[in-house]
Amino acid sequence: MYHAAMIALLPHETELTGLWIEIGGQVRRDAVCDRIASLTGGILDIVQDHPTSGGWVKLYRDKEDGRYWERSYPQSELHGGGPPRLRWISDGAVEKEYGFRP
Repeated sequence: MYHAAMIALLPHETELTGLWIEIGGQVRRDAVCDRIASLTGGILDIVQDHPTSGGWVKLYRDKEDGRYWERSYPQSELHGGGPPRLRWISDGAVEKEYGFRP
């Protein structure tokens, strides 16, 4: 598990992509999956679901620097959508994809 100082998004970070790893015949989340869960579980503010994703894509805002982040599951063919991805999304993309001006 990350220490509090390691959980916050760093200014140079633009994308976190989790992996599922097979260990001893069991599939487990990697540390990036855990970090994304911590970030989206309260460190980042949830803004809204993507209007066309049915809840699979969500928009978050970083309380520290105001950047917007989108959590998605790019391997949708896997059970539960696969491991998560959290990526920075520009203000222009927020306006286009989510229908509001940041």
